[in-house]
Order: sequence, then structure tokens, then C-alpha cells
Amino acid sequence: MRFLDEAFRVPGTNFRFGWDPIIGLIPWIGDALTALISLAIVFQANRMRIPKVVQLRMLLNIGIDVLVGVVPFVGDVADVFWKSNAKNFALLERHEHEIQPPTHGDWLFVVGIFVAIAAIIVVPLIVLYALVQLMMARAS
Repeated sequence: MRFLDEAFRVPGTNFRFGWDPIIGLIPWIGDALTALISLAIVFQANRMRIPKVVQLRMLLNIGIDVLVGVVPFVGDVADVFWKSNAKNFALLERHEHEIQPPTHGDWLFVVGIFVAIAAIIVVPLIVLYALVQLMMARAS
């Protein structure tokens, strides 16, 4: 899976990137294809009985990669730096030899993502409600 995030090195530097941002240049299809390939690490983690919260963290890493990746150009640049596959591979390696309980960092990451998702859903609804109330107050 390292070919998606670290296949190439910029000459004269330690900076690496992979096929993910290159394939991601194909709108929508590229991001969907790399996300499907990225799921192989999560399937392996499941077979190895890695803690579910760590697997969820892996899925969230992929989800962030896909969501940011669908934004033209910005997403492709973000793919170079986010490297969800490298993050997921590191999580897999950390838990591979002995099944370790999830760390506080794993839980914080997952909870933080859920809080962010909730905010993304709730804040626009609150703003919409406030706008409707304001419009109704002006109309009466």
C-alpha cells in the first residue's frame, strides 16, 4: 500500500508522494478507486482482529482523504500531504504483533471526527433556523 503514498521521492529531498494524488487527478473516479484500494488495509486489520476503534480510525482517515480529494486541485495537493494509507499502515503495524488496546489518541481522533461531523450537520441547521426566524420577524 505504500505505493499510494510513498512511491516517489522528490530528488534531493526526503519528500515522498505516491499514486494517490496522481490517480486522484481523474475527477471522482480517481478518488473512488484509491479509496477502494485503501480499504485493503482495513480488511487486513479486521482479519488480524485489530481493535474496532482503530479500524474506525482507519476508515475515517480514508473518508477524510476522499472528502478532501473530491475538491478539484486542492484535494490532489492535500493527498500529497494527508497520506491516509501511510497513517493506516502505521496503525496496522502498531497493533499487529500483539493486540493492543486502543490508545487515548485513537479514541480522541474518532470522537473528534464525530463531533466535527455533528457540527457540520447541526451548525447549518441552526443558521437556517435563525434566518427563517429573522425573516418571519421582519414579515410580521
